[in-house]
Amino acid sequence: MLEEELIDLLTFCLQNPDSLDIPTKKERITEVGKELFADGGVDALENMFFALKNRITEEIGKDPSSLKSLWNGITPEWNF
Repeated sequence: MLEEELIDLLTFCLQNPDSLDIPTKKERITEVGKELFADGGVDALENMFFALKNRITEEIGKDPSSLKSLWNGITPEWNF
């Protein structure tokens, strides 16, 4: 469920970089990252982003790696 939400959020941010909704979408991406970390630590963040990157790159041809930094600050182990 969180993966699908993140797919939608990241895809929106990548396809609509000038949208006024971007700050809200990025805030939700950060919140989901905190939820993932609380449930599974940094491994959960790494595994989720790996899956997200592969799927988004395949589906829309854009790399979401620039958005990895939205999870900075959740843990010192995640610093992009």
